[in-house]
Amino acid sequence: MAESKSRGIELAIELATRQRDELAKAHAQAIRNVAFGRDQMGNLESYARDTDAKWLGAAHTAISAGILQHHFQFMERLQQAIAMQTGVIDNLLRQQATAHDALLQAEFRLAGLNKVLQTRQAAVQLRRQRTEQRHTDEFAALRHLHARAALMHGEHDDHRN
Repeated sequence: MAESKSRGIELAIELATRQRDELAKAHAQAIRNVAFGRDQMGNLESYARDTDAKWLGAAHTAISAGILQHHFQFMERLQQAIAMQTGVIDNLLRQQATAHDALLQAEFRLAGLNKVLQTRQAAVQLRRQRTEQRHTDEFAALRHLHARAALMHGEHDDHRN
């Protein structure tokens, strides 16, 4: 009975380990996604700075109103893209936090199952030790009784002579 209970816990531990490993992969992917999103943001911001620097450097040359308007529209769209990327990063960070929480819960569950298994194994070991001690005590008691009986029987034989 204890053997089947331990096997059940061992199977639960195997399943919990696989689930934890899958959640760890998902968490690692979420971390990579955030890093990629931040890289994209850095590229957009760098491009915006470079574009502004080029236009500021070209400010001393004659620029038509149409080209200037086109530049401002382009920069506005670029700022919108940066704002959208900020939203994407926020979403990716929420996904990363959710993946992290799920991974922690899986770790706690796995630790709890391992603790149950250790407790059961310790209880089985204690029962075995107690059984062995009881057998040892019974054997010692029987040897003592046999020795005493042999001694008494020997004394009884000595009295007959």
